[in-house]
Amino acid sequence: MRLAPVAALAALLAGCGTPPEQTSHPTVTVDGTVHLCSSCHGIAGRSVSPTFPHLAAQQAEYLETQLLAFRDHSRADPHAHTYMWGMAAHLDDAAIHGIAAYYSAQPPAPPETADSALRRRGGELFAKGVEERGVPACASCHGDDALGQGAFPRLADQHAGYLAEQLRNFRDNARANETMHQTALPLGEDEIAALAAYLSSL
Repeated sequence: MRLAPVAALAALLAGCGTPPEQTSHPTVTVDGTVHLCSSCHGIAGRSVSPTFPHLAAQQAEYLETQLLAFRDHSRADPHAHTYMWGMAAHLDDAAIHGIAAYYSAQPPAPPETADSALRRRGGELFAKGVEERGVPACASCHGDDALGQGAFPRLADQHAGYLAEQLRNFRDNARANETMHQTALPLGEDEIAALAAYLSSL
């Protein structure tokens, strides 16, 4: 998040270590953080750049897990290292929980427009996978409508560019997740593009 140096984040989060029970307004501990997040992730988590994912309507458990992974550096894909390690370093568990709860409750971003043929192919891949190459149906974990559940993220209405980048990160082991590595490894660039187009248009 180039627009806000780590020093500014530290100032905004000066009160985040205060346990919620010690204040009558526990959401105050995340207000400044949410404002800072919006510089990259957009107002209410609806990002305008495919570099930064939509956070609006994302599964709270998934958001919390990712913020913890940024903080402990176990998520180390290039953008995680560049943008999020410093941002998450100053977040305590209560702030992470509050941020996740806030964004999960926001209305989702609008869908993107996709080429109809690409979208159709992506929908087939999402629903059925590619059995002969060992690619499972994405819907088996992310749900028929790609809304996710718990630790499985919402993929619907996410930026196509962001989705494609993450599939490549999983494929190349730049983002460590063995299940997703094995899922993405057999995918060609055309299939990644089709999946991204379909999911972004939901």
